[in-house]
Amino acid sequence: MIRKLTYLSLFLLVLSSACSKYQRLLKSQDYEEKYQMAMVYYEQKDYQRALELFEQLMPLLRGTDRAERLSYYYAYAHYNLRDYVLGSFYFKRFVKTFPRSALAEECAYMSAYCQYLDSPRSSLDQSNTKEAIKELQLFINAYPSSTRVAGCNKLIDDLRAKLELKDMDIARLYLRMENYVAAVTAFKNVLKDYPDTRFREEAMMNILRANYYYAINSIEQKKAERLKETIASYDNFAAQFPTSRFSREASGIQQTALRQMKQL
Repeated sequence: MIRKLTYLSLFLLVLSSACSKYQRLLKSQDYEEKYQMAMVYYEQKDYQRALELFEQLMPLLRGTDRAERLSYYYAYAHYNLRDYVLGSFYFKRFVKTFPRSALAEECAYMSAYCQYLDSPRSSLDQSNTKEAIKELQLFINAYPSSTRVAGCNKLIDDLRAKLELKDMDIARLYLRMENYVAAVTAFKNVLKDYPDTRFREEAMMNILRANYYYAINSIEQKKAERLKETIASYDNFAAQFPTSRFSREASGIQQTALRQMKQL
């Protein structure tokens, strides 16, 4: 127990000493020492301390040989702290400030990549996702020969899949809410906006369901027209998915619609 207390006391003493040293460094006018220690903290992955020193140094080193390196690590410090909004901003600023730098391509990519990392899950607003796609495409356009292009295309595919799921979930919600006209429109938009969508079978089946429910809940004067639309939806579905897992349900809807058509 005494030994544990001794170790704890020693640790607290070292920690206190380190903190005091850092506080003195922040107040110091020795900018060379600040620069060297900022890099040491960065290499030790103490990004928060490195960042505070970088912030003090950047206005002083602007226009010097060290400005480029400092701006590069400053952006990466934000990235490593998972502040992707500021990371993206400062990587983009690096490219604007040092467009001829050998690091410009990397920073342009990292700016877009931070936008990708800042994209939220599909259930949330997807404005950031759309912005990330835009930034990744801008990188591809600016550096078409880059070895990073393939990776950017993969990231864009991931982001588009998120948008696709978002739109599909909205369409499903319309169907659950029995807003059948909006559901049909939303599912058709999924098929139009994502021609290779993995949800094609489900979307087309839900168009059939929505058209059917809309028809049977319509006034008599509108039923015939809407039942025809239901049958047309079935024909489209059956033509594309003759062995679908929804085949039995789809066929049942068709047969019911045909019977109701005859009654009308």
